[in-house]
Amino acid sequence: MTLEQILGRVPVIPVLVIDDVDHAVPLGRALVAGGLPVLEVTFRTPVAARCIEAMVGDVEGAIIGAGTVLDAAMRQAAADLGCAFAVSPGLIEGERADGPVPLLPGVATPTELMAGLAAGFSLFKLFPADVAGGVSALKALQSPFPQARFCPTGGVNAANAKEYLALPNVICVGGSWVAPPEVVRAGDWERLTLFAKEAAALGRS
Repeated sequence: MTLEQILGRVPVIPVLVIDDVDHAVPLGRALVAGGLPVLEVTFRTPVAARCIEAMVGDVEGAIIGAGTVLDAAMRQAAADLGCAFAVSPGLIEGERADGPVPLLPGVATPTELMAGLAAGFSLFKLFPADVAGGVSALKALQSPFPQARFCPTGGVNAANAKEYLALPNVICVGGSWVAPPEVVRAGDWERLTLFAKEAAALGRS
C-alpha cells in the first residue's frame, strides 16, 4: 500500500509507546478490534523493535508503522522489521520520499514544508501540532501549499480531533490518548477497544 492509502484508512492513528513486549500483541489486537488497524509503534523504548516484530507477525489485520524514526538507519530498521510505514518527528537529512519503507516526515514551519516537498514528499506529520499553530496553522498552509496533506500529532486529543479532521488538508490525526499508558499497563484490553471504537467513530466532515 502507498502511504496515502495507509493514512486514509483511519481517522486516528494511535501513537504507541510500549515498554513490555507481553503487552504488544494484545494491545494491537484490542485496537484493531475497535476499528483502528493502522498503528504507530514508537522507537522510544528498549523493546520497541521486539514489539514491532511481534505485532507484525501476530496481530491479524494490523498495519504496523515505526515511529520516532530519526535517521536513515532507523528507517531501514523499520523496513527490516516488516513495517508498512515509518514516521519521523522532523525531516531526515538526505531522505527522500522513495526509500526502503514509506516515510511520513514531520514539519513545523513553512520552510521545512518546502524542503519536504522538494524531497518528493506530499504527506507530512505536523508536529508538535499544538505548538506549531494547530488548526489555524493548517488553515493558513492550505492556500500556498495545496499539494500537501497532513497528519497532525502532538496535543491532538478526543476533544479537538474532529476539528482537525474537518480540514481539507488533513488526512488523519495521530494521538496517544487512544491507548493511555496506565490502561495498557493494567492490561484492560476491553477498555482500549472501547477507546478505539470512539476514535474510529470520529470520522471526517
